[in-house]
Amino acid sequence: MTDADDLVIAIEAVEEKLAQAKASITQRFVGQEAVVDLTLSALLCGGHALLIGLPGLGKTRLVETLSTVMGLDGSRIQFTPDLMPADILGSEVLETAADGSRSFRFLSGPVFCQLLMADEINRASPRTQSALLQAMQEKMVTVAGEDRPLGMPFHVLATQNPIEQEGTYPLPEAQLDRFLVKIDVDYPDRDTERAILLSTTGATETEAHAVFTASELLEAQTLLRRMPVGDSIVEMILDLVRACRPDDPSASARVRETVSWGPGPRAAQALMLTVRARAMLQGRLAPSPEDVLAMARPVLSHRMGLNFAARARGDDLRGLIADVATSVSGIEAAA
Repeated sequence: MTDADDLVIAIEAVEEKLAQAKASITQRFVGQEAVVDLTLSALLCGGHALLIGLPGLGKTRLVETLSTVMGLDGSRIQFTPDLMPADILGSEVLETAADGSRSFRFLSGPVFCQLLMADEINRASPRTQSALLQAMQEKMVTVAGEDRPLGMPFHVLATQNPIEQEGTYPLPEAQLDRFLVKIDVDYPDRDTERAILLSTTGATETEAHAVFTASELLEAQTLLRRMPVGDSIVEMILDLVRACRPDDPSASARVRETVSWGPGPRAAQALMLTVRARAMLQGRLAPSPEDVLAMARPVLSHRMGLNFAARARGDDLRGLIADVATSVSGIEAAA
């Protein structure tokens, strides 16, 4: 048996477990299949996700269910204006032993986990938000001059309320760029909402069960990077990312007129990973152009900024990204 055959067998085995994981998740997080797929994609890629949605749409329920199904040790932090970095990272305390000697002992904070839910992350001060920067990028934190590794794997799933902005601190671009994808959690349709009512207001609720372990998820993340990507997909990703930069020769007149700053190389890296994850979640052995189109908005929308004139006109990045993706691929993209 060749290495290619071994790779196919391994990918198919992971795809089967992913199908089981999705089935378990959707029993508790009814509907919203696109949200589930995007969140699972972030975990498969070893990245972080930013969930944008109004309260009551099930974001916390989704993260708790993911923690169980993917076999991860989870923590939750409710971000508030008075939250301090030590409340996230932990701190050293001075202890006195029975013989009278004193020494410092480190008390780890909630960031020392495998799946961290940062609820309403934009309510904390920039000083506290920055405490997550090193954790998200380097998977470790430095406290009292000592580097302390976090859980393996380590993922941050953060939430934001798109309506309530009073008393909030918008995330800086450097921290937004650390999120692999931005996921919009919208209202469910009528049939989905009916299913939610019936499944959550009875005497019992369906419980999620573990499908993966932390070590199996790490193996799946390694396997994902071995999935082949065709040259045409690589070129399409490069064309798409570069066409969203207003100072690039390939940018359209609309991009130059509306975009203040465009996505950097990390966006192309994110697309390379997430198109593989989407293909794996759909039971395929390699990504297609449709995967690039589907992942364009969640990967690029938080890595671009509209200029003042575009914001004054009420322009929307979603439609712009869809138009750019369509022009690059020649395939109609959903806005």
